[in-house]
Amino acid sequence: MIQRAPASQRKAYVLDSNVLLYDPGALFAFEEHELVIPIVVIEEIDRFKKELTETGRNARQFARNLDNMRVEADEDLAHGVAIGPKGSLRIDLCEESPVDWTWADAKHHADNQILAVARTLNNKADEPGQVILVTKDTNMRIKANALGIRSEDYAHGKVQVEELYGGQEELTVDSEIIDTLYKGGTAKVQTDGLAANECLLLRNRERPTQTALARVGSESGVIRTVRRFKEGVWGIFPRNKEQCFAFDLLLDEDLKLVTLVGKAGTGKTLLAIAAGLQQSADDRLYHRLLVSRPIFPLGKDVGYLPGDIEEKLNPWMKPVYDNVEFILDSRNAGRPGKSRGYTELIEQGLLEIEPLTYIRGRSIPHQYLIIDEAQNLTPHEIKTIITRAGDGTKIVVTGDPYQIDNPYVDSTSNGLVYVVEKFRESSISGHITLTKGERSDLAELAANLL
Repeated sequence: MIQRAPASQRKAYVLDSNVLLYDPGALFAFEEHELVIPIVVIEEIDRFKKELTETGRNARQFARNLDNMRVEADEDLAHGVAIGPKGSLRIDLCEESPVDWTWADAKHHADNQILAVARTLNNKADEPGQVILVTKDTNMRIKANALGIRSEDYAHGKVQVEELYGGQEELTVDSEIIDTLYKGGTAKVQTDGLAANECLLLRNRERPTQTALARVGSESGVIRTVRRFKEGVWGIFPRNKEQCFAFDLLLDEDLKLVTLVGKAGTGKTLLAIAAGLQQSADDRLYHRLLVSRPIFPLGKDVGYLPGDIEEKLNPWMKPVYDNVEFILDSRNAGRPGKSRGYTELIEQGLLEIEPLTYIRGRSIPHQYLIIDEAQNLTPHEIKTIITRAGDGTKIVVTGDPYQIDNPYVDSTSNGLVYVVEKFRESSISGHITLTKGERSDLAELAANLL
């Protein structure tokens, strides 16, 4: 027996295939309403079930979720099964929704059939706006609008990137607070409204040109000074206050998760690797530095690559190698006879670089793990990665939400912004958004103008 919500509040949500491939848990995100899945959606998803990718895993998980619901309800899915106390789900067989539009392209039959189902339901609805097509396909939303169908992007877990937590705040304080901070390393300040481990630029109320860098401490109402890096970190010196904040977070043993967000050239990966090498190779806080990133090509893929696994992965991992080489060159400058290659670090077991493809199912203890280009991950993928962390492991997540190559995510729904918001109040995590490009004047200008 399906207990329905009041008719005035109840809506019918028609789900597109891409929503379920992005998040198979979307089946449970509409618990007070009717969820309608056209049968062509199941056919489309079925084509992905054998893929050894996150999309393939999502396709298989969706099938398992739907089958479990069928078994538990012991009802015909075409007539509907209950979801929670008030919602329902049913499979639409598309028998009452012919695609008879002259413009309909046979290549897009499934999309047009989904639109037809939504339009049929919309025509039968008691009130306008009760039927909503949920799709991550922009063109589908455009066509739905032309057909008079209300449509929305899948908003579960979305974060508006313009409102993303920046990780820092500017406070105007009395000169005594700045003096106390410099003398003792800590000071008492009203921290209500500030996030855990939030970075602070303190400005002297009497002399606005006098500033100090600080961070919210572990105790309520206490701030602590940000460390200075006069000798650099493996030859890398912070060039602006955001980079100072970043190093302070990266080198804090008590923080188990650090997120760095910023446009190209702000030094996200460089700072993370330098801090990782410092704590792994010199301080021996971690067994090794593990750097990983998703494999998504910029532009058309070059296709098959010859050679063994290391040779195949070399083009994908080249940005990481470039950063390691730059750090080693900076560290060894003026030190003749020192090794200038990263292969020695790899041979010593201090550095490991691999794609994220092989991380599922692993347990990673006592390692400094960097997840680069995390904007190309889904929220489910980033959860899978972070839950691999074993005892004593620190994870650093970096990326630029405006440079996305994964067709299944955008700037508001990727794993990077998702983890920033979810861990905002955590006492064992820290975040900073880097804004100023330091790669070169040309790179900074291009990032701002193009």
